[in-house]
Amino acid sequence: MHPFALERPRDLNAAVALRAQAGRNDAPAEYIAGGTDMVQLLQEDVRRPERLVSLAGLLDNRIEAGTQGLRIGAAATMAAVASHPAVVEQFPVISEALLNSASPQVRNQATMGGNLLQRTRCPYFRDVGYAACNKRVPGSGCAAIGGENRWHAVLGTSENCIAANPSDLAVALVALDAAVEVRGPGGQRTVPLANLHRLPADTPHIETVLEPGEVISVIAVPASSLARRSHYLKVRDRASFEFAVVSAAVALDMGGGLIRQARVALGGVGTKPWRLPRVEAALSGESLHPAALRRTAALAAEGAHGRGHNSFKIELMQRVIVRAIETAGARA
Repeated sequence: MHPFALERPRDLNAAVALRAQAGRNDAPAEYIAGGTDMVQLLQEDVRRPERLVSLAGLLDNRIEAGTQGLRIGAAATMAAVASHPAVVEQFPVISEALLNSASPQVRNQATMGGNLLQRTRCPYFRDVGYAACNKRVPGSGCAAIGGENRWHAVLGTSENCIAANPSDLAVALVALDAAVEVRGPGGQRTVPLANLHRLPADTPHIETVLEPGEVISVIAVPASSLARRSHYLKVRDRASFEFAVVSAAVALDMGGGLIRQARVALGGVGTKPWRLPRVEAALSGESLHPAALRRTAALAAEGAHGRGHNSFKIELMQRVIVRAIETAGARA
């Protein structure tokens, strides 16, 4: 593990200032909160910060539900949010996404903000024995494109990177039009969750739109007529502590047996959480008849590009969408 200095600032403003100052001095610095992802990356020598700035005790961990929707402090743990009565009742897709993530031990420690910013599980990124990884060493290439890429993305890829975003939570939040409130050297701003993660293009090492020193402080989920009838379906290689091969977050507003509105997002197949506006538009006015659902789900394949081992995901994601909609539609 690369040696580093651990800073414990007195408040969030001091933490932001420390992180921003380190960046200006060209001394790589990182934030650390729950640390469930960061510690692995430090141990694997993937991240080599000169300084870690602890956010312990500096961020809000409250979970508040009201007429305007849901507000979750970035320091709230995954376990606390997953079991919160208002989340379970009013936003089941969030609870299900969290309960399908990691292990109970990790959920008890990992923070909501950290979950959204976790790094890809691409084995070529995580193993420094592979030289070619543009996320880790910009300009070095992408070993996954010509290598074993069963776990990788088929949507939003580039010739520089095909790594899939790993967050289940982010997929659910994108489907619900959530946003994050961000604190940084320039003050506070709000970023829609759909815009938080960047496509790889020719800079796959820059994964989010956060500026140096910025930190997620709050996750805000608006009140919605769709949120109660929502579902998260995750297909994975084993039943626990495994990342998605394909997942779908679905939220429906039903009336008279027909879908009035739908929200659909995919995980495991995109370089970022992947919203499907064309599928959503096609579902408006449709019934839950399997043939109609299969027809609309086929639109999800537009623009998908398999790389051999992961080509099966293009068909599988359509099936997952249909099953997730059927489950959500059956809810009262």
